[in-house]
Amino acid sequence: MGRVIFLVGIGGMLGSLARYFTATGVARILPAAFPYGTFAVNVFGCLIIGLIYGLSARSSFLSPDWRLFLATGFCGGFTTFSSFSYECVALLQNGDALTGASYVFLSMLAGFAATAAGILVTRAF
Repeated sequence: MGRVIFLVGIGGMLGSLARYFTATGVARILPAAFPYGTFAVNVFGCLIIGLIYGLSARSSFLSPDWRLFLATGFCGGFTTFSSFSYECVALLQNGDALTGASYVFLSMLAGFAATAAGILVTRAF
């Protein structure tokens, strides 16, 4: 268990640093009201996690430890949107479109509602 925590923790730290530098770098190149930095991180994170799981499914190129470090750690620190995206695609690939659509809809609805609730709570104080 200690090795797992170490792999995920180090991967998450590196992913978080990569997210910061990528998002701020893109925002410097494309300054606008649209959050291009976050958008780029989310899309790039989805590509990375797709490559990780694709390589893992096709061969033993990535050991379980490397997959844990890269997918859960790095991608989890880089963007949780990549995990969300992979889970949605996996549900669709398994023929569970209704669950996949429900997951997307409920995640967006609950996420926006929770963000709004958090902002409203802070305004009450």
